[in-house]
Amino acid sequence: MTIKLEDVSDALLPRRYQEEIFARAQRGNVIAALDTGSGKTYISTLLIKWISARHIGLRKIIVFLVPKVALVDQQGDFIAKQTPLRVIKCCGATAVDLSDRQGWKKELDRADVLVMTAQIFLNLLTHSHWSLDKVSLMVFDECHHTRKNHAYNGIMREYFQCPTQDRPKIFGMTASPIWNPKDAVESLATLERNLDAKVIAVRQHVGELMDHSPKPQELLHEYPPPLQSYPVYPTPTLWERMNLQQLPPNIGIPIDKIRTRYEVTYASLGPFGAELYLYNDIKQRITQIFQQISGVDIDYLSVGYADTAGGDSVVPNLPDVELPAELEDLQDALVEYRSFFEDDSNSNSVPLTVHLKWCSPKVRELIDILFGHYTSTFQGIVFVEQRHVAACLATMLSRVPQLSHLIKSEQLIGHGASTLAKSQMKGMALKTQQDIVKMFRERKINLLIATSVAEEGLDFPACDLVIRFDPLQHMVGYLQSRGRARHRSSKFIIMVQQGHTVHTARYKSFSESEPQLRVVYQRRDIEAHFPDEEEEEQAHPADLAERERYVVPSTGAILTYNSAIALLNHLCSLIPHDKFTPTHLPRYTGDFSSTLQLPMSLPLPQEDLTYVGPNRRSKKEAKRAVAFVAVQRLHLLGVFDDYLLPAQSNGASGADADGRAIQDVSKIPDMMKVDVRDPWTTGQTLWLDIVYLDGLPCAGLITGTLLPSVELVCRGTYVSTSERCKITFDEDDEWKQRRVLEDFMRMGIWWCITGRGITLPLTCYLVPITHTLQINFDALERAVQHPYGIPSWEGIGEDDYLQTLVMCSREPGRPYLLRKIRTDISPLSTPPPGSREAAFSTYKEYWQDKFSRKGTTFEVPETGPCVELQPYLRHTSCVYSLDNGDGAQGAPMTVPLVVLFPLSLCRRAEISEDVFRAFHVLPELCHRITDVYRAHTARIELGLPPIVDDLLVQALTLPSANAGFNNQRLETLGDSVLKLATVVYLFNKYPHRHEGQLDVLRRNSVSNRTLLARAKEVGLEQYLSSEPQSVRLWRYTALPDRDLFEPYRYVPRVFPRRSLQDCMEALLGAAFVAGGIPMALRAGTALGLSFGGPLPWNARYGGQIAESPVTVLFTDLQDTLGYRFRCGKLLLEAVTHPSFGAAETSSYQRLEFLGDALIDLTVMRYLYNKFPEATSGQLSWARSRAVCAPALASVAVKRLGLQKLLLVNNVELSIAMGKCIPILESLSEEEIILSGWKQDPPKAMSDVLESVLGAVFVDLDFNFEKASSIAEQVLNDLLEVLTPELPRDPVSNLMVWVAQAGCRRVTYRKSSSRPDVKRNDSISVVVHEHTLVGPLVAPNLSLAKGLASERALAILSNPESPQSIAHLCTCNIAVEKEIAADQVELADDETEEGFAAIARLMAEELEACGETDPNVNNESPGCQDEYLLDSREEEEVEQMMQIDDYDESLNSTPVQGERMDFC
Repeated sequence: MTIKLEDVSDALLPRRYQEEIFARAQRGNVIAALDTGSGKTYISTLLIKWISARHIGLRKIIVFLVPKVALVDQQGDFIAKQTPLRVIKCCGATAVDLSDRQGWKKELDRADVLVMTAQIFLNLLTHSHWSLDKVSLMVFDECHHTRKNHAYNGIMREYFQCPTQDRPKIFGMTASPIWNPKDAVESLATLERNLDAKVIAVRQHVGELMDHSPKPQELLHEYPPPLQSYPVYPTPTLWERMNLQQLPPNIGIPIDKIRTRYEVTYASLGPFGAELYLYNDIKQRITQIFQQISGVDIDYLSVGYADTAGGDSVVPNLPDVELPAELEDLQDALVEYRSFFEDDSNSNSVPLTVHLKWCSPKVRELIDILFGHYTSTFQGIVFVEQRHVAACLATMLSRVPQLSHLIKSEQLIGHGASTLAKSQMKGMALKTQQDIVKMFRERKINLLIATSVAEEGLDFPACDLVIRFDPLQHMVGYLQSRGRARHRSSKFIIMVQQGHTVHTARYKSFSESEPQLRVVYQRRDIEAHFPDEEEEEQAHPADLAERERYVVPSTGAILTYNSAIALLNHLCSLIPHDKFTPTHLPRYTGDFSSTLQLPMSLPLPQEDLTYVGPNRRSKKEAKRAVAFVAVQRLHLLGVFDDYLLPAQSNGASGADADGRAIQDVSKIPDMMKVDVRDPWTTGQTLWLDIVYLDGLPCAGLITGTLLPSVELVCRGTYVSTSERCKITFDEDDEWKQRRVLEDFMRMGIWWCITGRGITLPLTCYLVPITHTLQINFDALERAVQHPYGIPSWEGIGEDDYLQTLVMCSREPGRPYLLRKIRTDISPLSTPPPGSREAAFSTYKEYWQDKFSRKGTTFEVPETGPCVELQPYLRHTSCVYSLDNGDGAQGAPMTVPLVVLFPLSLCRRAEISEDVFRAFHVLPELCHRITDVYRAHTARIELGLPPIVDDLLVQALTLPSANAGFNNQRLETLGDSVLKLATVVYLFNKYPHRHEGQLDVLRRNSVSNRTLLARAKEVGLEQYLSSEPQSVRLWRYTALPDRDLFEPYRYVPRVFPRRSLQDCMEALLGAAFVAGGIPMALRAGTALGLSFGGPLPWNARYGGQIAESPVTVLFTDLQDTLGYRFRCGKLLLEAVTHPSFGAAETSSYQRLEFLGDALIDLTVMRYLYNKFPEATSGQLSWARSRAVCAPALASVAVKRLGLQKLLLVNNVELSIAMGKCIPILESLSEEEIILSGWKQDPPKAMSDVLESVLGAVFVDLDFNFEKASSIAEQVLNDLLEVLTPELPRDPVSNLMVWVAQAGCRRVTYRKSSSRPDVKRNDSISVVVHEHTLVGPLVAPNLSLAKGLASERALAILSNPESPQSIAHLCTCNIAVEKEIAADQVELADDETEEGFAAIARLMAEELEACGETDPNVNNESPGCQDEYLLDSREEEEVEQMMQIDDYDESLNSTPVQGERMDFC
């Protein structure tokens, strides 16, 4: 089918022959047999719209199936343009992973039409993602493929399993319904049976169809046979120079295959084409071998010709790479002949003119044909059979003198084989295919050299000339390729060698039989009845009769003989492997009874790795039969889940490792509004707690909750609470007594804490007490009579000095302590020299100047004594220290200079010293009580183990609280605890799952999504502390409109949802610190995590490992470890690389998975204990330096010598290790920690250390303390180097530095050092569109990025450099546009906005971790002036304070309440 989208209007009108086919398709299942270009896809859109209108509300979808990936976008775009339906396009590269059931559900729920490759839809049916009863219409594009084992046929087999009434409608489209013209009737009948449809053609409007689908002129062109020799071709040839026949068999190059292809190409294209093929093929194979040996992921020619690649080349140790001598010779040959076959400026061309005498007669004839048919608007396609022929021919034609100025050619090939071992070409990427087709449409190229990929489906313009360069093989290829020549003047030329009568006869048979073939289906009756199903044609009837079908009862997933082999291949492809280990595959042996051997890397018992199938009558059927048996068994073992997918092969599962559902958290907002537990409330019942200062009872604390007893040190004062009792009010005076509590508390807060009024009802009260520890209501009533102080100083003497609170009426809200009454000074006294009043002649003048306001002059009395006062320093924060030190509370409070006021302007508070001292520590005390209350409540309600209060408080405190402590350190530790606890459980629960599957389960169990879901399930958010610690405003007040006699122990708070995830890990960290792994298991179980329950590991898993002897090979290793293994098989498994393939044991991958988690927690615990002041970020960074691959590889080599014990069967890995070992041995621990990122040892070297320590862990029956002590001893030299102040990696350093410098125009840019290498291997740093560094080439992009960053920072930070940041940057400091915080993780550092966002985040994290004091409260800077009231409040309070005779009768009236509410 060919639809040129840009030529299609938004409202196409159907032609009459299209309406005819559409009408017949409405009445039944049909296969529309129409020529290419006749508009079959448009007919399908008519049918799609008709079906959609009929099936409204049935929740059925329409499926449009295509045989090739390239057709998905093309057909999907056309349907979307012609219909208003929701069209979803799916192919292998873009489809949701099969294991992501939720993802597929969302995808299918939002689709009306699915356009997809057939195999994906078959997978959806096979694994029960969808069923055919939910499909209303299936359209099969190029439906002639519905035969044998094609996915189309697999879908139809499932179709026939559906009840007739539930089957979808079928519409097939093809230009060639008959595959075998020798038996046209049976071929057509087979297609009809397979598709349950009738083949139809246009009957009533044939003339109109012919007008729109003209046939080209067909020509048979004979060419001379190939020459035996080409004397003028330069010698020696590359084939002769390489002398491939002399290569040893173990060199890894398939000489016979190369020779065969060389000879075929030589005959077809001539010597230059054959040599060009040989050059490209050997070049790619040498490159692959070079990469395997060196571990350098770049084209080897980029190394050999660094001077032509441009940019910087940084490839460590490349001169040391040693290829076998034979390969070195081949490499030299390529270098010698490079100028003959490769053009530096254009990798798709050759650097010289291709002489006609270097071409075969066949190519010369092709050149003549192209030259003879060339016009200014020429467009053509040359069809060939093989990809390497397409590549070479496309290159040659552009360099032939006759065509070089006329023809612009490109190759077009399929995806196909993906390895060099199977094809010289890796196949063409979808994007490349689309680009070439687009260039052909836009006439940027005018000739395609194409394989069968261009025969059908792809959207091409009609061509002037279509040539079959190679012989026709089947009727479909004839019809499809001819359909590309659709102009009335087009020509279709079939090239046949002279004397090849078979090829000529085959073409004539196709050409002559076509009219008769059309008659076969044009006269058929659409109402015929068809049998249910036909099995593939080549299977023996007896074998077909013996086939089974396995359906999983719980899900409806289906296993058939045709799907079993693919399922096993998929399972094995998921087994992790490094670049030194080929992809694992099942191995079949035997003929008519097949034996299946699964890879040893599957952690299964030996008896479940080998299967013997039943006898069958063909080898293929025997393989299917044994695969069917194996999949059934593996399903019973849990290796395949109930959807017949590899168990947990994708991390997008909606359940945890125990099968418990993980709720959808996508709708939880980033900032959550939460009701948090709070003890402070009023109610019918109130409780009194006694407050002790330095062991002496000083006051009582009242609220509506039984408070926990607490202890803390507040700026040198030891504070505690105890002696709790219920308050009994006087029945007659209860209202008055409750009111006086409220009034006194407001008064105390105003005098001692905030200096601000409170309008809401209070939820706690600090009150004076009697010697019997009861509320002193007399003292309360005396105090509230004068809330702003008593003007009378009668009875005040020396005993009251520093024990009396005083306030000047001209400075309301600022309290002082009385130091002395100065009868020796009056307002008219002269201030002493050097005092702040010394600028005035009298104190009176000073006070008049200070207190007078605009327009008024304050009159100061001239007589009377003065008072000497010192400021009463309030606390600016309620921060307290968990360790009872003063560090969290900031610097000690210093007593300022004394001040003098006239006695007549001052009032004293009726608050005793004990009480105002208690008020002084009340904010810290309330903070501590709140924290402990939430911790106790969480422990009880969540069922947490007995974690000590301080750890639990710390775990529940968010960083936003600025409390002097938070949960970040515990969260970092808990992250490692979570990882190990999860890994141990998975390791034991799923003994038959390999590392890849276990890792998916682990990532799913520890993901933020899972942690957030579990936290919401247990309601963790209601116990978190996020309140800022400023006391600028008193927060212990009742919510508006609450019934004050109904206790309400919640307060509204807002904090990020991420806080819940962090808190989950912090609680695990707290439990681990308090009681090790046993307590962490109890905590994790209480929080709903997949830990397998609270039972200790040794009780759960101990005694499962049978003892076995340890070989003498491991004697030295055991001595170094200081541990004797009970199970020698464990140690053998721990040193077995996947490439070794030992029958006695599986590889080390599962143990490595376990050891990785053990090392992670060991290192983190070491850092947590050694550096108690280190921040979370510092701990994480130090850990990452210790557990990175270079660091662990260094320990494996230098400490344990594991490279000598590693059982490996891969030459390339052995060579790579041999080159890396001397480097690791030469580096000190400091160098490894600081610059380890510059090293890239094979992963196996670090894996084996992890696996050995994992084996120790298992051998110890999972005793963490013992295993951790061994791991710590092994890592000791490395650990001693770690400090919190380790420098960050170059990429982070550059980003942080750039962010702090205020530049927002920096980015990384990837590039390829060679145009012909379709892979990025170099990095540049670009500043303000100026390439500062690079392109810098390195063995891998990560190393290139680090080296480029290091160099860029050195240049930018050098003020004398002309490329310094000061010279290059023109950014303003203010950020114009920033990426939102929640989108930073999606940002790309290859864009300026993304780089700036990531850099800003890193800088903020670094600043939070080390460069700011978490105890400093930015909201409350500590200046006493912030507590002064605004001018309006000040005037009103001042007026009240100047009333000499306060109306005592107001004490019992609402009037006083109104005044006090203001205060």
